[in-house]
Amino acid sequence: MQLDPPDDETEKDYLLHDSDDNKNPPWTFVFPDPDSKPNSGSASTPALLHVSFDQGYGFFAMGTDRGFRIYNCCPFRENFRRDFDCNGGIGTVEMFLRFNILVLVGGGETPQYPLNMVMIWDDRHSRCTGELSFRSEVRGVRLRRDRIVVVLEQKIFVYNFPDLTLLHQIETIANPKGLCAVSQVAESFVLVCPGLQKGLVRVEHYALKRTKFIFAHDSGIACFTLSQDGIWLATAGCKGTLVRIYNTHDVTLLQEVRRGADRAEIYSLAFSPTAQWLAVSSDKGTVHVFKLKVNLGNLGSDRSLSPTDQNLAATTSSSSLSLIKGGLHSYFNSERSVAQFRLPEGVRYIVAFGHQKNTVVILGLDGSFYLCKFDPATGGEMTQLDYHNFLEPEEAL
Repeated sequence: MQLDPPDDETEKDYLLHDSDDNKNPPWTFVFPDPDSKPNSGSASTPALLHVSFDQGYGFFAMGTDRGFRIYNCCPFRENFRRDFDCNGGIGTVEMFLRFNILVLVGGGETPQYPLNMVMIWDDRHSRCTGELSFRSEVRGVRLRRDRIVVVLEQKIFVYNFPDLTLLHQIETIANPKGLCAVSQVAESFVLVCPGLQKGLVRVEHYALKRTKFIFAHDSGIACFTLSQDGIWLATAGCKGTLVRIYNTHDVTLLQEVRRGADRAEIYSLAFSPTAQWLAVSSDKGTVHVFKLKVNLGNLGSDRSLSPTDQNLAATTSSSSLSLIKGGLHSYFNSERSVAQFRLPEGVRYIVAFGHQKNTVVILGLDGSFYLCKFDPATGGEMTQLDYHNFLEPEEAL
């Protein structure tokens, strides 16, 4: 089924294609035998284009210049790979939990799919069962059990999953990194994205039908993440020295932590499952773990902001920032990290908390996989528990 582009000016940025198979997608766990690696292709090392965790942080996916692969984090192992016959590149691959459904976007010098298309891939049948086509390049995709969120340069589309019905669209400031975060709790859908002004973060509470705004950083937004339940939001500015933790319900600033004094690019932020810890990676080659002080007592009152009243949001949030620069900043005292892990500089890393207690998983775009453990009592340097290079040829795995 193919839908023509809508005539309405507000909805003309996308096309939708949907196969009959997608009406009843297979929601079953069907990962193949880990020892089976179909379509493995050449044993030479591929070029890594993308790496991302699944929503539960138990798996990670990588896109290469010839296909994609799925790995288990603990214990580390390759679950399966798909190398396309034409060696087409995959620039984005997002896993739908532990199911056989993945979302793919082309990438590299010879993309497998156009850069303006999102492909719904059913790995049980090794083919696409649906696709979304846009008039500009796709910058990012986010998934949760009931939604697909597609991020373009200046617009975000929210679709129902699995029928791909368009539910909402949001205009943003220029967003080349494809910044967006969604909660994973079934009964509470929270989406965070850039607003229409520099440093402004937009928070959509779909269950509550409320939109709120936070002026998080006057230097602009470099990175942010949500806790699994969507209550806590961590943001990093373009200066990369401070990370701020907010309550998304009343948009209050709860805590401020300091990565370092030197300017840095923050690559990744991650909450632990209980929101007790926050991990931060940057171009300085160090992963920091901070202890958080958030708890249910911080929820406070619910002060709604109208989605059309951004001027009011700007005024309120600017006042909050002025407090941060003064007494509030001194009160929080920019707490420093409890634990650190040193990595080679010049590599982009993303982080997540492992399923083992007090562990952190680190993935590098050089193919590096680290599993580290920190001591919550003494802190200091983390202990490396495991290391692999997941770009090595198949025979070396």
